[in-house]
Amino acid sequence: MRVLVIGGDGYCGWATALHLSNRGHEVAILDSLVRRHWDNELCIDTLTPIAPIQTRLKRWKDLTGKAIDLFVGDLCNYEFLKNSMLQFQPDSIVHFGEQRSAPFSMIDREHAVLTQVNNVVGTLNLLYVMREHFPDAHLVKLGTMGEYGTPNIDIEEGYITIEHNGRKDTLPYPKQPGSFYHLSKVHDSHNIHFACKIWGLRATDLNQGIVYGVLTEETGMDELLINRLDYDGVFGTALNRFCIQAAIGHPLTVYGKGGQTRGLLDIRDTVRCIEIACNNPAEPGEFRVFNQFTELFSVGDLANMVQKAGTALGLKVQVDHLENPRVEKEEHYFNAKNTKLLDLGLQPHYLSDSLLDSLLNFAMKYKHRVDEKEILPKVKWKG
Repeated sequence: MRVLVIGGDGYCGWATALHLSNRGHEVAILDSLVRRHWDNELCIDTLTPIAPIQTRLKRWKDLTGKAIDLFVGDLCNYEFLKNSMLQFQPDSIVHFGEQRSAPFSMIDREHAVLTQVNNVVGTLNLLYVMREHFPDAHLVKLGTMGEYGTPNIDIEEGYITIEHNGRKDTLPYPKQPGSFYHLSKVHDSHNIHFACKIWGLRATDLNQGIVYGVLTEETGMDELLINRLDYDGVFGTALNRFCIQAAIGHPLTVYGKGGQTRGLLDIRDTVRCIEIACNNPAEPGEFRVFNQFTELFSVGDLANMVQKAGTALGLKVQVDHLENPRVEKEEHYFNAKNTKLLDLGLQPHYLSDSLLDSLLNFAMKYKHRVDEKEILPKVKWKG
């Protein structure tokens, strides 16, 4: 099929675009390249050296013979988005094109507004282009498990059946987002659900857990195809950050008690989940929700696993508990369901010693690129 990957220059988007191209789909990337600009604004850089998007795509074609089209522009520019989609004519639209960092959204008013305008308005523009020109296309939208928060009951996949005062209904699962970024994703979910119900669009919302790893079959083919790997306090995520910290001898930065439990998945499973969703589209009018993760770990568990794996490689790994810059429960109940993607054929890569060894060795290879001043958190939820 023809698949448009919005945000295809980013961490998950780049790996997904290459994977879908490698599987025989006709792929195009639409991206404003603003993620690179934000690195410059914050004076941070990815651990890995990232080539310009045009260089990446040329190398992909040289290696595989497969061309990926490129549309450079802003999702919030409706005319650009409409004209790009009319030119490419997608069957499926994979939407990664959002500001994806909770700390970034909590820096100050400007960054909160930027996050919500970029994410919510961009998605609304996309829904209107679909209504007017691509009513049969399938939207595969990246959500986040962070929409749910940490309720003291099991987390279902998108919906929950409630009996109240003798009456029963199935309703969207209650949301308790923990940042202005996570709030933007909740707004997206509501807007997409509404568009499916009113206009008959079809959409799959993938509430993704924390992604770890860097290599997929495709990004490992060549140095020019390498994916980004963030370690800083704004864009870096827990397990990736811990491995990079261990590689340079920096204490692992566990926030607070470390009991915060989250869903995690290997980036190889991210690209496979997107493929599964594209190959098994929602029905017209259906807003489908999948919880996209493979395992549950606490932040403290992850730190201990990295410490153990690092010690086995001869690294001296210390775990530090820092004052938590976020406002969140540090010990809580967390049991989330994740059966729908498994039922459709996902065969997960579970976190193992060999994967941690691989990630640690990868971090050690590029550790000369680490700026230690960017490791500790600088953004506090209370300002």
